[in-house]
Amino acid sequence: MGDRRRSRRLAAALAAAGLALGTAACGSGSGSAGSGDPKTLEVWTRSNPDSAATYDRVFAAFTKKTGIRIDYQPVVNFDQQLQSRASTKDLPDVMINDTALMGSYQSQGLLKPIDPASITGHGQITAKSWSSTVGIDGRHYGIPYSRQAQTLMIRKDWLHKLGLRAPTTWQELLTVAKAFADRDPDGDGKKDTYGMVAPGSAMNGYTAWWGANFLWQGGANIIEKDGSGYRPAMDSAAAVRTVTWMKDNLFCGDNGVLQPGAVSAITGTATDFQDGNAGMYLTGPYNITTFDTTPGKARYEVVPAPAGPAGNDVLADGENVYFGARTGKTAQERALAAFLISAEGQKIAMTSVGGHQPVVRIPTNSTLDAAKVRGDARWSVVQKAYETASEQFPNAPDFAPIKQDTADSLNAIFTYCGSDVRSGLKELNDTLAGDLKDQDLLK
Repeated sequence: MGDRRRSRRLAAALAAAGLALGTAACGSGSGSAGSGDPKTLEVWTRSNPDSAATYDRVFAAFTKKTGIRIDYQPVVNFDQQLQSRASTKDLPDVMINDTALMGSYQSQGLLKPIDPASITGHGQITAKSWSSTVGIDGRHYGIPYSRQAQTLMIRKDWLHKLGLRAPTTWQELLTVAKAFADRDPDGDGKKDTYGMVAPGSAMNGYTAWWGANFLWQGGANIIEKDGSGYRPAMDSAAAVRTVTWMKDNLFCGDNGVLQPGAVSAITGTATDFQDGNAGMYLTGPYNITTFDTTPGKARYEVVPAPAGPAGNDVLADGENVYFGARTGKTAQERALAAFLISAEGQKIAMTSVGGHQPVVRIPTNSTLDAAKVRGDARWSVVQKAYETASEQFPNAPDFAPIKQDTADSLNAIFTYCGSDVRSGLKELNDTLAGDLKDQDLLK
């Protein structure tokens, strides 16, 4: 674990150094498409073609309203391409990407600081959302664009067939999961169903991303604020209890609670819910559009996450609007941000046309209600979870290495069922202390 962390820190440091060198001279004279045209903004989103089609509608409406053209580039391998562009001293004008990446981008000098008061409509964004854009230095580096919180998607037809209700506690979760695995809920006469889907791979930090829901519900934290810095917290009694519960009840034992191969599954391969093989999935609301097609809207429901000993908090995340660390188009960038957070812009981004994926889940514009905009009461469950029962990964540090190291450790514990949880988490805690020390944040 320690050697992997040191290697990853060295690679990250080299990358950051290259990015800092590359961004130092970024300016309005760089050679990107439209960079010489004050009426054109180059905008990147981390999007596949489906969500890109929704962004096309958003940007078309903005251009019609303001006359400012958008050179829109949906980028799948966002961070890799961003490094490449930074190394050539040429950042996009505006980027829309995950909130959790802000600390990493800001530490590498990729972002322009933002005064919220300079963005028209800033007062319609809640303090909770604005708080997720504050960097280590106390300045804002993003504008909240979309938010979401995880909820439990569950096969209501299976519940009805087995005479069960949606679970509200961890124990009920296990009871329902085992019933889905053992009592033939699909009625095909075969033992070929599973209780729940988990993207449990360490790749891209998935084990920590999905597992954070259970950590918080069990009263544990990965790191905790400590004065002006942070301290690792994965050796706490709550963390040991929670990870032990997850290992013994979810990942280990031939009980069918999770789908086969959960420890190597990522979101792109964890398709057992939509394939009709598993009955529950604790996941983000972006899957609602997909699941409405298969297994079908009439077959499942969206409910709050079951509560653990410390409650039912779930992972909240989303996307921010970022301004690239360059000069020359501040007024146009602010105009785009103002449109993106306006009721008009958010409504366009929240609706699906032609089956395309909406790109705003829970609106950051507080005048809007997700369920009313979509005409779908299920979204009120998601919005309530975000507003009243959610936590976010700390945004000010560079959380990427912290998440990855946590995922590596948890995945190893869940993969080797004879592993000692307490010693594994102690080793993880030491690794996290090193991650924080690297960022001068260890207290």
